[in-house]
Amino acid sequence: MLQRKQSIWLLLAALLNACLFLVPFYRWHEPTDTAWHDLRLNTFFPAFLVAIVITVLPLAAIFMYRKRKQQLAMSMVTLLSIITFTGMMLAKVTSLVPANATGGTYWIGAALPAISFLLVILAMLGIRKDEKLVQSMDRLR
Repeated sequence: MLQRKQSIWLLLAALLNACLFLVPFYRWHEPTDTAWHDLRLNTFFPAFLVAIVITVLPLAAIFMYRKRKQQLAMSMVTLLSIITFTGMMLAKVTSLVPANATGGTYWIGAALPAISFLLVILAMLGIRKDEKLVQSMDRLR
């Protein structure tokens, strides 16, 4: 069952979450200096810890293919962790960026959790489909 579609979705979600460590979440420019400032994970430790969790959980869920209910629960925890991570980063952006900053834009790091969220939902749909298939086969026996 390791080659099922939900394993691919979970692997892609974990890879996207791992990219969060490489790309900035938000960029802004202050009028007092000429440099661009980036908000990255290494500048905000609580979000760094949650990013580790949302990277490791989908990888761990891949290898729980025989325990579909636990895999589904782990995927749900991953979804909640992604929501928590996004909320933490948005709160950090609003508190960190000064009011006189210009040119502030959300960078690719802001889109990665949303894409990962969708991939985990697709994986959960596949897990539920497998669970229904196993239950229907048990009824036939």
